[in-house]
Amino acid sequence: MSELFKTAPAPPEYRGAMAPRFDMIGIVVADIPTSLAFYRRLGLDIPADADGQPHVEMSLPGGLRIAWDGEDVIRSFDDSWSPPSGGHRIALAFACESPGDVDATYESLTSSGYVGHRPPWDAFWGQRYAIVLDPDGNHAELFADAAATA
Repeated sequence: MSELFKTAPAPPEYRGAMAPRFDMIGIVVADIPTSLAFYRRLGLDIPADADGQPHVEMSLPGGLRIAWDGEDVIRSFDDSWSPPSGGHRIALAFACESPGDVDATYESLTSSGYVGHRPPWDAFWGQRYAIVLDPDGNHAELFADAAATA
């Protein structure tokens, strides 16, 4: 039986050119202020004046960027774009301090009107986990090490 699954594949050859660097997560949203309000609740420090912009982006710790674009912005350069159907297309996971923090964050979001998709549970992989839907139906996943204490 092959043991290829135990070793990482060799990196692709780029013939001297640098490989592309993952830099940004882009989220297409129906309503920028509504989406930004949700992500502010999850701790992202998005300036209040961003709510009136058609495109918003910010740097995250570690240098990765996140951006929100209104549907009209996407259609301005891709007139064939339409919203996905049949389920979410992206999941963003947010680390919480403790299992109790997962529960409290889930409760805070759902009691404020956001849709809970999976209430907190103890996952078999050793984390307390919960899923809330952002205003566009994408997963915002909350997790903490099940053994962590706050």
